Amino acid sequence: MSDSPPVPSDKRPPRQSRTGLTSTGARKAGSKTGRSRAREFALQALYQKLVGRNEMSDIDTFTRDLAGFSKSDAAHFDALLHGCVNESAGLDALIVPLLDRKLEEISPIERGIMWIGAYELRHCLDVPWRVVLNECIELAKEFGGTDGHKYVNAVLNGLAPSLRADEVAADKISGKAR
Repeated sequence: MSDSPPVPSDKRPPRQSRTGLTSTGARKAGSKTGRSRAREFALQALYQKLVGRNEMSDIDTFTRDLAGFSKSDAAHFDALLHGCVNESAGLDALIVPLLDRKLEEISPIERGIMWIGAYELRHCLDVPWRVVLNECIELAKEFGGTDGHKYVNAVLNGLAPSLRADEVAADKISGKAR
């Protein structure tokens, strides 16, 4: 037993939340799925492509060597990275009509996230459209600018009805989507 007096409750540090979220609202690493991690690594790789204009083989090798990559879904990473790069012009064509500014004025982080979202909406039909939006919003919260997640949400929410019409309509009828 210690002889020191007890610390008054108003002097204790605030209790940490155990919800699986960081103070910024992003998910903690331990609560992320393999696919969520794959999206993070794909975003980092897409950033290298957009900003550094690095060769795909170099980007792929570098990214696979990053700490934590082994916990990601490597097949989903491959699909996202190579799919987004190979279809970049088509993904931009889907995104541009929904922008309120020139594509060149969009940060490379938000652009990469929108590519991931558009690609998943178009090709990853096993991932519900609302999950795609949520995952992209989480990426933007963690890696993007202050309100980048709001912009990403608006653009992908505008894109979803054209790429997943039946799914979005069914959610609207059931009250799951606005």
